[in-house]
Amino acid sequence: MAISAARKIAFEVLRRVAAENAYAADLLYAQLAGGVKRADASLATELTLGVLRRQRLLDFLLERHLERRSEQLDIEVLLALRLGLYQLRYLDRVPQHAAINESVEMVKRARKSSAAGMVNAVLRRGAAQARIGGEELDKLVFEKLGPGASDTERLGSERLGIVHSHPTWLVERWVRRFGKERTTALLEANNRPAPLTCAVLEEEASESVTESLRKSGLEVSPGRWLRGALHLSGGDAAASKAYRAGEINFQDEASQMVAHLVEAKDSQSVLDLCAAPGGKTILLARAAGGGGRVIAADLREHRLRAMREQLTRTRAKNVQLVALDATRPWPFSQPFDRILIDAPCSGTGTLSRNPEIRWRLKPEDLENAHRSQTTMLSHALAAAAEFHGGATRVVYSTCSLEPEENEQVVAEALSQTRDWRVTSGKAALRLHLRQAEAAEELFGAEGFFRTFPPEQGTDGFFAAVMERG
Repeated sequence: MAISAARKIAFEVLRRVAAENAYAADLLYAQLAGGVKRADASLATELTLGVLRRQRLLDFLLERHLERRSEQLDIEVLLALRLGLYQLRYLDRVPQHAAINESVEMVKRARKSSAAGMVNAVLRRGAAQARIGGEELDKLVFEKLGPGASDTERLGSERLGIVHSHPTWLVERWVRRFGKERTTALLEANNRPAPLTCAVLEEEASESVTESLRKSGLEVSPGRWLRGALHLSGGDAAASKAYRAGEINFQDEASQMVAHLVEAKDSQSVLDLCAAPGGKTILLARAAGGGGRVIAADLREHRLRAMREQLTRTRAKNVQLVALDATRPWPFSQPFDRILIDAPCSGTGTLSRNPEIRWRLKPEDLENAHRSQTTMLSHALAAAAEFHGGATRVVYSTCSLEPEENEQVVAEALSQTRDWRVTSGKAALRLHLRQAEAAEELFGAEGFFRTFPPEQGTDGFFAAVMERG
């Protein structure tokens, strides 16, 4: 029996995510670049990201029909089971026989034929209850938790973790910080497909770019927050004239807002640390203009090479790429007017876009990240202070929701210097917002910029704007 192109792609991407610690979005981009039908590309993306988002719940439901724990299965067998059950549970337009039979065929093609009968039997038994939910699903969860826990505990973080498919430790810390209601909304948002958003690189051209995108067969709607943001759907945006001409760049609205907080101005020099993949760099280069310059630094050479392609496409000629380790004292002798540190982080604000992160992250990773992030920011503040007339604004940002990586980093770095203070970035952001008063929703009383996925409809970002004095 033949396996559809979409299922082949999804299976291979999921296998590499598991075996190589790779990122699904990057692998899908490479697999779907050219020669794949639009319908196959759409289904492959849905299957890959959907299975990763729902992984814990799928395994929970599968284990009801298995004689062992799911993690004891060969990875090829487990992936075939997850793909089959995901289709049975979430995809109305996929016939049951196709979901089951092609999963069986995947196991055979992976040279695991001895497991083919088991995969067939498990999926056929599971098909009858594939759509289980609500109180019936809760009952199954309670049975798993077993006696000895109170009803409140049974309906607590473990239940949320299973039903919404997140690690329990992560749910527990979010419930403590955000409360059960906001945490549940966050879990639900993380399990929805992330919107495809682009930055129009010349805000004044948004109307003409919108028309061009529609002529390319895309559905286009205004961004929720920014005048220069558009939401896209219904076609291959990377094949559009606007993208190929460098008029747009794919970038979440919150990420765009961080670049605007830097408030780079014409003819200024800007340092962009940890710059890859380069979305913010492109916006900073536009803001600095032909008379300005942007030094974009990143640790990985291959990420800089990928950035160069995007800089060429968007005609950003005032950018110099530099490979360096931002945790070490920087090698620059000249001052910068603006500095952005978009620090590597846990990425807990991007779990819809990068669902595999939730299964890899460990509690100790947050402390490790905190140490390197604090070192980066401390180096930047100390070095910038040495230059008379140098940087007057430093922006620290992450795509994390965790205080260890955000306000605790800023507090620790600022405790080591008297030259800098947190200031509000509202004025800089208002220049780009569709409604200037919306800035009030994006900043807390302490002056930090934050977005929360279920409330702002963006990735979860944090930023602190710091100025001298």
